[in-house]
Amino acid sequence: MGLDQLIIACKENDAKAQEQIYTLFAPKFFGVCLKYSTNYAEAEDNLQDGFIIIFKKMEQFQFKGSFEGWAKRIMINNALQKYRTQVRFLEVVNDNVAEDEIPELDDEDVSLDYLMQIIQELPDRYRMVFNLYVLDGYSHKEIAEMLEITTGTTKSNLARARMILKEKIDVHTGKNKLPSTK
Repeated sequence: MGLDQLIIACKENDAKAQEQIYTLFAPKFFGVCLKYSTNYAEAEDNLQDGFIIIFKKMEQFQFKGSFEGWAKRIMINNALQKYRTQVRFLEVVNDNVAEDEIPELDDEDVSLDYLMQIIQELPDRYRMVFNLYVLDGYSHKEIAEMLEITTGTTKSNLARARMILKEKIDVHTGKNKLPSTK
């Protein structure tokens, strides 16, 4: 059965089709949930809740665009909604963060595993903005709307996330040594 047929069957509440959709997309969507969750267990909960929402809203999918993109957006929105109810973002007084103030990451000498590890270690508010902007390609305006913060806050949080990551990469690659604590 092809994806379109599975979606049609899901719209008719076919449990086997729902199971197949889950099996097909759960591994990829779990990675999405991990990016927007504070820990593994929360990511598992977000995955389960996200699929429940997907199956409830399946009637809304009209085969315009990709199903995966539509479902991924539901997963991200679900995780962000839960996060918004738990934590407030640090609002920035200065909304004018210049793009040239945002450091570029030189990650040529860093493994993907290490990079993903240090991204996951970022403070939640920085990690959320970094993931949405850098990894998922949302604009500052879209992120601000999704997280209910100002665009200045998204830019500031992105800049701070990049600074933290750059410092960790520089220390990891030996380009910068941590100050000694005496």
